[in-house]
Amino acid sequence: MSALLGGFAWPWLLLALPLPWLLRRLLPAARPGGAALRVPWGERLDAVAAPRGRGRGLGGPRLWLAALAWACLCVAAARPQALGEPVQPPQAGRDLMLAVDLSGSMSEEDMLLGDRVVDRLTAAKAVIADFLDRRAGDRVGLLVFGRRAYAVAPLTLDRDSVREQLLDSVVGLAGRETAIGDAIGLAVKRLRAQPADQRVLILLTDGVNTAGLLDPIKAAELARDAQVRVHAIAFGGDGGGLSAFGFRLPSPGAEEIDEATLERIADMTGGRMFRARDTAELAGIYAEIDRLEPVERPAEAVRPRVERYHVPLALALLLGLLAIAPRPQALPWRREADA
Repeated sequence: MSALLGGFAWPWLLLALPLPWLLRRLLPAARPGGAALRVPWGERLDAVAAPRGRGRGLGGPRLWLAALAWACLCVAAARPQALGEPVQPPQAGRDLMLAVDLSGSMSEEDMLLGDRVVDRLTAAKAVIADFLDRRAGDRVGLLVFGRRAYAVAPLTLDRDSVREQLLDSVVGLAGRETAIGDAIGLAVKRLRAQPADQRVLILLTDGVNTAGLLDPIKAAELARDAQVRVHAIAFGGDGGGLSAFGFRLPSPGAEEIDEATLERIADMTGGRMFRARDTAELAGIYAEIDRLEPVERPAEAVRPRVERYHVPLALALLLGLLAIAPRPQALPWRREADA
Protein backbone atom coordinates (compact mmCIF):
# COMPACT_ATOMS: atom_id res chain seq x y z
CA MET A 1 0.00 0.00 0.00
CA SER A 2 2.86 2.40 0.86
CA ALA A 3 4.32 1.79 -2.60
CA LEU A 4 1.07 2.99 -4.20
CA LEU A 5 0.11 5.84 -1.87
CA GLY A 6 2.64 8.58 -1.37
CA GLY A 7 0.59 10.41 1.29
CA PHE A 8 -1.08 13.81 1.17
CA ALA A 9 0.41 17.13 0.13
CA TRP A 10 -1.86 19.09 2.51
CA PRO A 11 -2.90 16.57 5.20
CA TRP A 12 -4.04 19.33 7.58
CA LEU A 13 -7.15 19.82 5.39
CA LEU A 14 -8.41 16.46 6.68
CA LEU A 15 -9.19 18.31 9.92
CA ALA A 16 -12.26 19.67 8.10
CA LEU A 17 -13.90 16.21 8.11
CA PRO A 18 -15.99 16.76 11.32
CA LEU A 19 -16.91 20.36 10.39
CA PRO A 20 -20.54 19.64 9.31
CA TRP A 21 -21.16 17.63 12.48
CA LEU A 22 -19.68 20.42 14.64
CA LEU A 23 -21.83 23.05 12.92
CA ARG A 24 -24.95 20.99 13.49
CA ARG A 25 -24.10 20.53 17.15
CA LEU A 26 -23.04 24.10 17.91
CA LEU A 27 -25.36 26.27 15.79
CA PRO A 28 -28.93 26.85 17.02
CA ALA A 29 -31.64 24.88 15.30
CA ALA A 30 -33.97 26.62 12.87
CA ARG A 31 -37.33 27.67 14.31
CA PRO A 32 -40.27 25.50 13.30
CA GLY A 33 -42.06 27.08 10.42
CA GLY A 34 -39.29 29.59 9.85
CA ALA A 35 -38.49 30.64 6.31
CA ALA A 36 -35.47 32.20 4.69
CA LEU A 37 -37.60 34.02 2.09
CA ARG A 38 -41.23 35.06 2.39
CA VAL A 39 -43.30 35.32 -0.79
CA PRO A 40 -47.04 35.69 -1.34
CA TRP A 41 -47.29 32.31 -2.99
CA GLY A 42 -45.25 30.47 -0.36
CA GLU A 43 -48.02 27.95 0.41
CA ARG A 44 -48.24 26.96 -3.23
CA LEU A 45 -44.46 26.43 -3.34
CA ASP A 46 -44.64 24.27 -0.23
CA ALA A 47 -47.30 22.16 -1.80
CA VAL A 48 -45.25 21.65 -4.94
CA ALA A 49 -41.88 21.12 -3.23
CA ALA A 50 -43.04 18.85 -0.41
CA PRO A 51 -42.65 15.24 -1.57
CA ARG A 52 -45.23 12.71 -0.68
CA GLY A 53 -43.97 9.86 1.30
CA ARG A 54 -41.63 9.42 4.20
CA GLY A 55 -39.92 12.51 5.66
CA ARG A 56 -38.43 15.57 4.09
CA GLY A 57 -34.90 16.81 3.36
CA LEU A 58 -31.74 14.79 3.90
CA GLY A 59 -32.20 11.82 6.06
CA GLY A 60 -31.44 8.12 6.18
CA PRO A 61 -29.38 6.96 3.15
CA ARG A 62 -29.25 10.49 1.73
CA LEU A 63 -27.58 11.78 4.86
CA TRP A 64 -24.92 9.08 4.60
CA LEU A 65 -24.39 9.85 0.92
CA ALA A 66 -23.90 13.54 1.75
CA ALA A 67 -21.48 12.64 4.55
CA LEU A 68 -19.44 10.44 2.23
CA ALA A 69 -19.42 13.17 -0.43
CA TRP A 70 -18.07 15.65 2.14
CA ALA A 71 -15.41 13.16 3.23
CA CYS A 72 -14.32 12.69 -0.40
CA LEU A 73 -14.15 16.47 -0.87
CA CYS A 74 -11.86 16.76 2.17
CA VAL A 75 -9.65 13.96 0.89
CA ALA A 76 -9.44 15.63 -2.54
CA ALA A 77 -8.57 18.98 -0.92
CA ALA A 78 -5.72 17.29 0.98
CA ARG A 79 -4.22 16.29 -2.41
CA PRO A 80 -3.59 12.55 -2.23
CA GLN A 81 -0.46 11.52 -4.13
CA ALA A 82 0.85 8.23 -5.48
CA LEU A 83 4.48 7.26 -5.98
CA GLY A 84 5.44 7.06 -9.64
CA GLU A 85 8.03 4.89 -11.32
CA PRO A 86 11.65 5.41 -10.20
CA VAL A 87 13.44 8.15 -12.18
CA GLN A 88 17.22 8.38 -12.50
CA PRO A 89 18.43 12.01 -12.30
CA PRO A 90 20.84 13.02 -15.06
CA GLN A 91 24.58 13.17 -14.44
CA ALA A 92 26.02 16.48 -13.34
CA GLY A 93 29.58 17.25 -14.30
CA ARG A 94 32.10 20.01 -14.80
CA ASP A 95 32.12 23.14 -16.93
CA LEU A 96 35.14 22.11 -18.99
CA MET A 97 36.89 24.35 -21.50
CA LEU A 98 39.45 22.88 -23.90
CA ALA A 99 42.13 25.19 -25.29
CA VAL A 100 44.11 23.78 -28.25
CA ASP A 101 47.22 25.38 -29.74
CA LEU A 102 47.00 25.87 -33.54
CA SER A 103 50.32 27.67 -33.94
CA GLY A 104 52.71 26.78 -36.75
CA SER A 105 54.77 24.39 -34.63
CA MET A 106 51.74 22.07 -34.26
CA SER A 107 52.33 20.99 -37.87
CA GLU A 108 55.62 19.35 -36.97
CA GLU A 109 55.44 15.62 -37.78
CA ASP A 110 57.06 14.04 -34.76
CA MET A 111 54.18 11.84 -33.53
CA LEU A 112 53.15 8.25 -34.22
CA LEU A 113 49.45 7.41 -34.44
CA GLY A 114 49.22 3.68 -34.83
CA ASP A 115 51.77 2.92 -37.52
CA ARG A 116 51.56 6.35 -39.17
CA VAL A 117 53.76 9.37 -38.67
CA VAL A 118 51.46 12.36 -38.09
CA ASP A 119 51.76 15.97 -37.03
CA ARG A 120 51.14 17.07 -33.46
CA LEU A 121 47.69 18.51 -34.11
CA THR A 122 46.42 15.28 -35.72
CA ALA A 123 47.66 13.27 -32.75
CA ALA A 124 46.10 15.73 -30.30
CA LYS A 125 42.76 15.57 -32.11
CA ALA A 126 42.64 11.77 -31.83
CA VAL A 127 43.38 11.80 -28.10
CA ILE A 128 41.02 14.69 -27.28
CA ALA A 129 38.18 13.08 -29.26
CA ASP A 130 38.56 9.94 -27.16
CA PHE A 131 38.64 12.10 -24.02
CA LEU A 132 35.34 13.73 -25.02
CA ASP A 133 33.68 10.31 -25.26
CA ARG A 134 34.30 9.81 -21.54
CA ARG A 135 32.95 13.17 -20.38
CA ALA A 136 29.22 12.43 -20.46
CA GLY A 137 27.51 14.93 -18.16
CA ASP A 138 30.11 17.69 -18.65
CA ARG A 139 29.39 20.98 -20.38
CA VAL A 140 32.36 21.21 -22.74
CA GLY A 141 33.55 24.20 -24.74
CA LEU A 142 36.41 24.59 -27.20
CA LEU A 143 38.71 27.49 -27.96
CA VAL A 144 41.71 27.57 -30.26
CA PHE A 145 44.62 29.93 -30.16
CA GLY A 146 47.58 31.00 -32.26
CA ARG A 147 48.37 34.67 -32.65
CA ARG A 148 44.96 35.28 -31.10
CA ALA A 149 42.43 33.16 -29.18
CA TYR A 150 38.97 32.31 -30.50
CA ALA A 151 36.05 30.42 -28.98
CA VAL A 152 34.77 27.99 -31.62
CA ALA A 153 32.30 26.03 -29.44
CA PRO A 154 30.43 27.41 -26.41
CA LEU A 155 29.94 25.37 -23.25
CA THR A 156 27.46 22.69 -24.22
CA LEU A 157 26.32 19.17 -23.40
CA ASP A 158 26.49 18.38 -27.13
CA ARG A 159 29.96 16.83 -27.20
CA ASP A 160 29.50 15.73 -30.82
CA SER A 161 29.40 19.34 -31.99
CA VAL A 162 32.55 20.10 -29.98
CA ARG A 163 34.27 17.12 -31.60
CA GLU A 164 33.27 18.31 -35.07
CA GLN A 165 34.69 21.77 -34.41
CA LEU A 166 37.90 20.21 -33.13
CA LEU A 167 38.32 17.98 -36.19
CA ASP A 168 37.72 20.94 -38.51
CA SER A 169 40.50 22.98 -36.89
CA VAL A 170 43.74 23.33 -38.87
CA VAL A 171 47.19 24.68 -38.11
CA GLY A 172 47.41 28.44 -38.63
CA LEU A 173 43.63 28.98 -38.34
CA ALA A 174 44.23 31.48 -35.50
CA GLY A 175 47.68 32.57 -36.66
CA ARG A 176 51.07 30.87 -36.50
CA GLU A 177 52.29 32.41 -33.24
CA THR A 178 51.31 31.41 -29.69
CA ALA A 179 49.13 33.55 -27.37
CA ILE A 180 48.89 31.42 -24.23
CA GLY A 181 47.87 34.34 -22.00
CA ASP A 182 45.01 35.36 -24.30
CA ALA A 183 43.76 31.77 -24.41
CA ILE A 184 43.61 31.58 -20.61
CA GLY A 185 41.94 34.99 -20.40
CA LEU A 186 39.26 34.03 -22.92
CA ALA A 187 38.58 30.75 -21.11
CA VAL A 188 38.19 32.61 -17.79
CA LYS A 189 35.72 34.99 -19.43
CA ARG A 190 33.65 32.06 -20.70
CA LEU A 191 33.76 30.14 -17.42
CA ARG A 192 33.26 33.03 -15.00
CA ALA A 193 29.47 32.97 -15.32
CA GLN A 194 29.27 29.25 -14.54
CA PRO A 195 28.84 27.73 -11.04
CA ALA A 196 31.96 27.90 -8.89
CA ASP A 197 34.09 24.84 -8.04
CA GLN A 198 33.24 23.26 -11.39
CA ARG A 199 35.31 25.46 -13.72
CA VAL A 200 38.16 23.68 -15.44
CA LEU A 201 40.47 24.64 -18.32
CA ILE A 202 42.64 22.07 -20.09
CA LEU A 203 45.32 23.93 -22.03
CA LEU A 204 47.38 22.10 -24.66
CA THR A 205 50.35 23.86 -26.23
CA ASP A 206 53.71 23.02 -27.76
CA GLY A 207 55.46 26.36 -27.55
CA VAL A 208 56.24 29.60 -25.75
CA ASN A 209 54.01 32.63 -25.40
CA THR A 210 55.06 34.81 -28.36
CA ALA A 211 51.93 36.88 -29.03
CA GLY A 212 48.78 38.25 -27.47
CA LEU A 213 47.92 41.14 -25.18
CA LEU A 214 47.79 39.25 -21.87
CA ASP A 215 50.82 37.91 -20.06
CA PRO A 216 50.40 34.20 -19.13
CA ILE A 217 51.14 34.80 -15.43
CA LYS A 218 48.68 37.68 -15.28
CA ALA A 219 46.11 35.46 -16.98
CA ALA A 220 46.80 32.77 -14.36
CA GLU A 221 46.05 35.31 -11.63
CA LEU A 222 42.71 36.06 -13.28
CA ALA A 223 41.96 32.33 -13.44
CA ARG A 224 42.86 31.90 -9.78
CA ASP A 225 40.57 34.77 -8.74
CA ALA A 226 37.75 33.31 -10.84
CA GLN A 227 38.26 29.84 -9.32
CA VAL A 228 39.21 28.29 -12.66
CA ARG A 229 41.57 25.32 -12.39
CA VAL A 230 44.05 25.15 -15.25
CA HIS A 231 45.59 21.83 -16.24
CA ALA A 232 48.46 22.62 -18.63
CA ILE A 233 49.79 20.07 -21.11
CA ALA A 234 53.14 20.62 -22.79
CA PHE A 235 52.88 18.50 -25.94
CA GLY A 236 55.61 17.75 -28.43
CA GLY A 237 58.81 15.80 -29.02
CA ASP A 238 62.27 16.90 -27.97
CA GLY A 239 62.85 18.52 -31.37
CA GLY A 240 63.02 17.04 -34.84
CA GLY A 241 60.51 15.03 -36.78
CA LEU A 242 60.12 11.32 -37.40
CA SER A 243 61.07 9.66 -40.63
CA ALA A 244 58.86 7.11 -42.34
CA PHE A 245 60.86 4.42 -40.49
CA GLY A 246 60.30 5.99 -37.06
CA PHE A 247 63.77 7.56 -36.69
CA ARG A 248 63.92 11.10 -35.32
CA LEU A 249 65.33 13.66 -37.72
CA PRO A 250 67.09 16.79 -36.47
CA SER A 251 65.21 20.08 -36.65
CA PRO A 252 67.41 22.95 -35.46
CA GLY A 253 64.62 25.49 -35.65
CA ALA A 254 62.25 23.55 -33.39
CA GLU A 255 60.59 25.70 -30.74
CA GLU A 256 61.22 24.86 -27.10
CA ILE A 257 58.29 24.47 -24.73
CA ASP A 258 58.13 26.87 -21.77
CA GLU A 259 57.51 24.19 -19.16
CA ALA A 260 58.43 26.49 -16.27
CA THR A 261 55.68 28.98 -17.10
CA LEU A 262 53.11 26.22 -17.61
CA GLU A 263 54.11 24.70 -14.27
CA ARG A 264 53.64 28.04 -12.53
CA ILE A 265 50.22 28.58 -14.18
CA ALA A 266 49.02 25.19 -12.98
CA ASP A 267 50.33 25.73 -9.44
CA MET A 268 48.70 29.15 -9.14
CA THR A 269 45.27 27.85 -10.16
CA GLY A 270 45.26 24.54 -8.31
CA GLY A 271 45.72 22.45 -11.45
CA ARG A 272 48.44 20.14 -12.72
CA MET A 273 51.11 20.48 -15.38
CA PHE A 274 51.90 17.52 -17.64
CA ARG A 275 54.57 16.77 -20.23
CA ALA A 276 53.68 14.56 -23.19
CA ARG A 277 56.37 13.61 -25.72
CA ASP A 278 54.26 11.17 -27.71
CA THR A 279 50.67 10.12 -28.33
CA ALA A 280 50.69 7.39 -25.67
CA GLU A 281 51.81 9.83 -22.99
CA LEU A 282 49.17 12.33 -24.09
CA ALA A 283 46.45 9.66 -23.83
CA GLY A 284 47.68 8.79 -20.34
CA ILE A 285 47.54 12.45 -19.31
CA TYR A 286 43.91 12.83 -20.37
CA ALA A 287 43.13 9.62 -18.48
CA GLU A 288 44.77 11.17 -15.42
CA ILE A 289 42.69 14.32 -15.87
CA ASP A 290 39.63 12.05 -15.93
CA ARG A 291 40.67 10.87 -12.49
CA LEU A 292 41.41 14.37 -11.19
CA GLU A 293 38.16 15.82 -12.54
CA PRO A 294 35.65 12.96 -12.31
CA VAL A 295 32.17 13.33 -13.72
CA GLU A 296 29.75 13.32 -10.81
CA ARG A 297 27.82 10.08 -10.68
CA PRO A 298 24.02 10.16 -10.91
CA ALA A 299 22.19 10.62 -7.65
CA GLU A 300 20.01 7.88 -6.24
CA ALA A 301 16.85 7.14 -8.16
CA VAL A 302 13.80 9.04 -6.95
CA ARG A 303 10.10 8.28 -7.26
CA PRO A 304 8.06 11.34 -8.29
CA ARG A 305 4.73 12.00 -6.65
CA VAL A 306 1.73 11.85 -8.97
CA GLU A 307 -1.42 13.80 -8.08
CA ARG A 308 -4.51 11.62 -7.47
CA TYR A 309 -7.00 14.22 -6.15
CA HIS A 310 -9.27 13.80 -9.18
CA VAL A 311 -10.37 10.33 -7.99
CA PRO A 312 -11.99 11.41 -4.67
CA LEU A 313 -13.23 14.59 -6.36
CA ALA A 314 -15.12 12.61 -8.99
CA LEU A 315 -16.48 10.30 -6.29
CA ALA A 316 -17.66 13.29 -4.25
CA LEU A 317 -19.52 14.64 -7.29
CA LEU A 318 -21.22 11.29 -7.88
CA LEU A 319 -22.22 10.90 -4.24
CA GLY A 320 -23.50 14.49 -4.12
CA LEU A 321 -25.70 13.93 -7.16
CA LEU A 322 -27.12 10.78 -5.61
CA ALA A 323 -27.80 12.60 -2.34
CA ILE A 324 -29.84 15.39 -3.98
CA ALA A 325 -31.50 13.24 -6.62
CA PRO A 326 -35.34 13.41 -6.30
CA ARG A 327 -37.12 10.38 -4.91
CA PRO A 328 -39.29 8.45 -7.33
CA GLN A 329 -42.44 9.57 -5.47
CA ALA A 330 -41.49 13.25 -5.96
CA LEU A 331 -41.27 13.02 -9.74
CA PRO A 332 -44.10 14.93 -11.50
CA TRP A 333 -45.34 11.94 -13.50
CA ARG A 334 -45.37 9.78 -10.36
CA ARG A 335 -47.47 12.36 -8.49
CA GLU A 336 -49.91 12.52 -11.39
CA ALA A 337 -50.15 8.73 -11.42
CA ASP A 338 -50.73 8.62 -7.68
CA ALA A 339 -53.44 11.28 -8.01
